[in-house]
Amino acid sequence: MSGMIERLPLWPTLPDLFGWVEGGLPGAHMAVGTHGIRIEEHLAGETYVLRAELPGIDPAKDVEITVTEGVLTLRAERGEETAEKHRTEFRYGTFTRSVRLPAGANGDEATAEYKDGVLTITVPVPEAKAGTRTIPVRHG
Repeated sequence: MSGMIERLPLWPTLPDLFGWVEGGLPGAHMAVGTHGIRIEEHLAGETYVLRAELPGIDPAKDVEITVTEGVLTLRAERGEETAEKHRTEFRYGTFTRSVRLPAGANGDEATAEYKDGVLTITVPVPEAKAGTRTIPVRHG
């Protein structure tokens, strides 16, 4: 034995640390054992647009989008390839993200399109009618 201590490089552990930081506290907003999905969202006129970063996913078989009580939930799954690897920073398993839709959003008419690793979901949000309604009072 040479008495020298082998030092392992710090770099292989940093991606795990950054992944934890960007994902928040484990289990805080998603199910245990799942990964988050990076998104962008904005309102464009009367349409809510959500774009999700999902490279390497087959949208026809690996993506599920649901709307329940005003909450849009996106779920995707990426299976690990069986080829031998020396090192990987890819994430495999189940990915989920839930967002509350804007008031008045019509989830029943949502559409989704996948192109170049980005899933774009659009949901109509009709403009609320600003008229005043008078309610008659019945005399009993």
